[in-house]
Amino acid sequence: MTRYVLRRLISIPLLLLGVATVAFLLSHFTQADPLSALVSERQMNNPEVVAAAKQRWGLDRSVPEQYAVYIKNLVSGDLGISFRTRRPVLTDIAERLPATLELVIFAMLFGTLSGIALGVVASRFRDRPADYLARFFALFGSTVPVFWSGLLFLYLFTVKFGVIPGPGRLDARAVAPEFVTGMYTIDALIAGQFATFFNALEHLVLPAFVLGWSVTGIISRLVRASMLDALGQDYILAARAKGAGEARTLLRHALPNAMIPTLTIIGYSFAYLITGAVLTEAVFAWPGIGSYAVDSARTLDYPAIIGVSLIGASAFLLTNLVTDMAYAFANPRLKLG
Repeated sequence: MTRYVLRRLISIPLLLLGVATVAFLLSHFTQADPLSALVSERQMNNPEVVAAAKQRWGLDRSVPEQYAVYIKNLVSGDLGISFRTRRPVLTDIAERLPATLELVIFAMLFGTLSGIALGVVASRFRDRPADYLARFFALFGSTVPVFWSGLLFLYLFTVKFGVIPGPGRLDARAVAPEFVTGMYTIDALIAGQFATFFNALEHLVLPAFVLGWSVTGIISRLVRASMLDALGQDYILAARAKGAGEARTLLRHALPNAMIPTLTIIGYSFAYLITGAVLTEAVFAWPGIGSYAVDSARTLDYPAIIGVSLIGASAFLLTNLVTDMAYAFANPRLKLG
């Protein structure tokens, strides 16, 4: 196990270098011109201003030279300066990443718990109305586009009924807690600002539900299939023969075994939610790296686009590693190689 983990950790920087190379080449071989983000439209006709901007940002160099400089800076931990915000990309991402992580963690909690519950109910009442209803709810969340369900729920629960706050992380009158983790719910609890904690929690309900709902169907289908397979095993028959109740049979004997293959898909789902939070953040005006990526793409901010790509790739690779380790612990017969 130790050798496997070390080998994976060593391979991660090489894979990230590949991601940075592909993102850099794709960014620089498009026909778009980033100068429009650096120079105002009025000054674009001034050759001296345009030349000065190119020299300042290194755009007057050849693509191989720009690549060599970018990789050299990347190795030292420098992701470059954002064309749009004029600040280090690493600083921009560090400020916005906690908001995305907070949203993804709550979405993952909802998606995992609801997926497992619906999978257990569907397997217990196989081919009965409860099974059909659970599968319909789960699959509907997986197939409906996030921007559509997000706008629909915003209209219903915020505009129509007014029971849930609108977009953003806090009400305009709420006081943001002092930065500790960057996650408002945790920082508010640490600071003892319980009113802010509940306000942040209310703002998380809709975006976390919409984002988490997209993985509920995947998890519930896998749990249902694994539970049906487990319920047909001899140890389940033995448990029932010994007088175990239905709830104990399902939750104590069948579910733990059904969860082993589900661990893999939960890990992938977490990585998917981090990289797939773009639309949810755009709909709910959530100031995370998803909205940062959208704004950067709109203004051709290449350093920011590559930086966000690296963060997404890092999350995916690390989540895969943690998932493999969890799978090996849950199933000791599995040999990681």
